[in-house]
Amino acid sequence: MADEVILLDLWPSPFGMRVRIALAEKGVEYKQKEEDIRDKSPLLLKSNPVYKKIPVLIHNGKPICESLIVVQYIDEVWNDKSPLFSQDPFERAKARFWADLVDKKIYDCGTRIWRTKGDAQEQAKKEFLDCLKLLEGELGEKPYFGGNNFGFVDVAFVPFASWFYTYETCGNFSIEEECPKIIAWVKRCMEKESVSKTLPEPQKIYDVVGHFKKSLGIK
Repeated sequence: MADEVILLDLWPSPFGMRVRIALAEKGVEYKQKEEDIRDKSPLLLKSNPVYKKIPVLIHNGKPICESLIVVQYIDEVWNDKSPLFSQDPFERAKARFWADLVDKKIYDCGTRIWRTKGDAQEQAKKEFLDCLKLLEGELGEKPYFGGNNFGFVDVAFVPFASWFYTYETCGNFSIEEECPKIIAWVKRCMEKESVSKTLPEPQKIYDVVGHFKKSLGIK
């Protein structure tokens, strides 16, 4: 009997993009259900009663929540191809650390960049670029954060590349000027079909953010 895989998602979400990339890497067929954050479906509320957020992967009727946990689940269940983690426990722990940093700093600082102005925005930009430089240091001369192989940190981080244009435009700065290794890494990742077919056009993200800012009364 074939697996039933359903993904509750929202297309601009970098967290949902993670799951879609991981599923594509593994060659897993699934049904995607787009959610409306203003009118959440009964299935989402039932599947994630704690946070009531996407993404949620429902595998044979069993829901798995929180994007990094979902990606780890995908790697463990469909373990016959494209492993996202090293076999070495230290390397796996290190990958989880950097993915957690992406969640706690890149997302937070990026959001503050487009939602604020003045000193608050400048502080967010500084923290954002400081974090990117830390990630550049971890990347070093490797093609991917997973070394020669596209791995867990790459899956966790690369969806935010679709948001870089929004951060840069709202914050009036250039990521490539400040962190050229990150942009070179993004370009390598975009050569992978799992990434290029998942990440939306940056302008589409910017347009969505513009509408959202207008609804919040942010100029």
